[in-house]
Amino acid sequence: MTATARTDATVSPVAEACVGAGPTKAPLDRPTAEQLAKTLKAVADPTRLQLLSLIRATAGGEACVCDLTEPVGLSQPTVSHHLKVLVNAGLLRREPRGTWTWYSLVPDRWEALRDLLA
Repeated sequence: MTATARTDATVSPVAEACVGAGPTKAPLDRPTAEQLAKTLKAVADPTRLQLLSLIRATAGGEACVCDLTEPVGLSQPTVSHHLKVLVNAGLLRREPRGTWTWYSLVPDRWEALRDLLA
């Protein structure tokens, strides 16, 4: 059996449907994909999603760790661990004030996450 060249007339309608106009946005480069994967991994936890939601809902856009333990029903060390993961993923800023630490959202990281999911 010999190979023959295909012409446009022999392309099936299914194959033709697969040939689109191409992506309308630039695909993610590897470093961006790795950072977004780290971010998605961090938010793939119900407690962390709750914490982000609680911080986002505050009037000043920031919350003390002492105010986050009761709403999620966890101890302060456990909440601090989850917050540390979110800080390491770049979603939260951490600011020590006296005995307690305050957390706020990082707007640029939220924009990148929103753009990915939009």
